[in-house]
Amino acid sequence: MNNQLTKSDIEKMEKEIEHRKVVVRPELLEHVKEARAQGDLSENFEYYAAKKEKNKNESRIRYLERMIKTATVIDDSSKDDEVGVNNTVKVWVEEDKVEETYRIVTTVRGNSLEGLISNESPLGKALLGKKVGDKVTVEVNPGYSYDVVIREIDKSTDDSEDELRSF
Repeated sequence: MNNQLTKSDIEKMEKEIEHRKVVVRPELLEHVKEARAQGDLSENFEYYAAKKEKNKNESRIRYLERMIKTATVIDDSSKDDEVGVNNTVKVWVEEDKVEETYRIVTTVRGNSLEGLISNESPLGKALLGKKVGDKVTVEVNPGYSYDVVIREIDKSTDDSEDELRSF
């Protein structure tokens, strides 16, 4: 795996693991017990559904633990006037004549449909380290590139709106 994660990414993953072990696991085990107590397991849909949910939770815990164990920790700090990981950036896309807002995140959190772009994506790479007012050329591939102008950088890292399961 060896994904790049920030310290805050790892902290979120550890919180999710703790939540799943302390809160979710006991609830799911109770569901399995209740379903098992209903008798004949060969035709007990509730039992199989409860077991499936329990197994999904355990798989998620293992996945997160493996991600943390194999991760490369990257620094998400940047200068006050430069774009860095976990910053929100407003850019003017010259080609489309539109302003767009993105948040630069690590590769495992990237979700372009929600405005979360990876620090390894062409746009993410191009924006890192740049300042407000800079005109940046984003090279998508050797035959196509486009220009954006950085209009605003928001350094606040309030992730309170992020769900636990953001990985």
